[in-house]
Amino acid sequence: MGRTIIKTIVSGLALALYSGAVSAEWEVNLTPGVTDISSSVFDLHMTIFWICVAIALVVFGVMFWSIFHHRKSRGAQAHHFHENTLVEVIWTVIPILILVAMAVPATATLVEMYDTDEAELDVQITGYQWKWRYDYLDQDLNFFSNLSTPREQISNEADKQEHYLLEVDRHLVLPVDTKIRFLLTSNDVIHSWWVPALAVKKDAIPGFINEAWAVINEPGIYRGQCAELCGKDHGFMPVVVEAVSKDEFQQWLAQAQAEKQAEAAAAERTWTLDELMQQGEQVYVRACAACHLPNGEGVPGAFPALKGSPIAMGDVAAHIDIVLNGKSGTAMQAFRDQLSATELAAVITYERNAWGNSLGEAVSPAQIARLLEPSTGEAEQ
Repeated sequence: MGRTIIKTIVSGLALALYSGAVSAEWEVNLTPGVTDISSSVFDLHMTIFWICVAIALVVFGVMFWSIFHHRKSRGAQAHHFHENTLVEVIWTVIPILILVAMAVPATATLVEMYDTDEAELDVQITGYQWKWRYDYLDQDLNFFSNLSTPREQISNEADKQEHYLLEVDRHLVLPVDTKIRFLLTSNDVIHSWWVPALAVKKDAIPGFINEAWAVINEPGIYRGQCAELCGKDHGFMPVVVEAVSKDEFQQWLAQAQAEKQAEAAAAERTWTLDELMQQGEQVYVRACAACHLPNGEGVPGAFPALKGSPIAMGDVAAHIDIVLNGKSGTAMQAFRDQLSATELAAVITYERNAWGNSLGEAVSPAQIARLLEPSTGEAEQ
């Protein structure tokens, strides 16, 4: 019996050690990051940590020593005293000195963190439920960054990959050794843009602009998340920053601008129904399926079904209007600024012909492009 217990304990310890060896690292501390600010924050954190450790050792050391040497079993008798001016001065002055010693480096780090002057590149970051929009100011470039983890992984119908819930369809590409100013706001509710490696965590608040900055020292891919509870899919809006050399950034910027121009030109060509359906399905899965579900049946009481719905089966102008401009008082967002003319036409066409709706009609990208022009009025019939 005893041997069996010993074997069980040994086997359990071996299994625990093996599991610990193959499991992911248990990181409980901050990381130094890849910016000068992140290094300053890490150094400040460690300085305060060791001050707290020293205080704990002194306080608990005195306490345990007193308990041990003045215990009742040794015949210790409690002394009655009060109004010791020297002791009161000491326990007031020492904490003040400790707080000053902590405040000096903390203040210096905070002043550095808020110095956004002389930025070489400005990027506006706008939070949406549940995605990020990046505008490279003065560069004529903007795009949305959406979660790219397949829905099959989220619903446990497929194996989860390495960067589960931490990968997006478009990275925020930034140059290294460049002071970048981030201007953060929101289109709907409060979000928070957080990338630990950059030591940037700023709230994105509707109607306000918050500022942060970073100079990335090392090329690489750095991941973060929205750190503010912003709705039911709060955990589905990651941040991915890709830092590249200055030359690579200029090449990427030129290519991205060319792709944007090509995308605008694509709206003017004639698209077949099959082409629109194919692209529309991709857009729907990325932008609409989270609420209306991949099968178009929606969530009763929360998000209406599109399968056989009056919107998808009814007047095309009304369908176009609600997709472009949203519906006030509901979770239906306006997608006119989130999708291109081609993507808007494709997803509307898809919704009117998928899941058995089969109206056989297509909405042309050129029609949507005209509606997106500032001078355009109501949706065309």
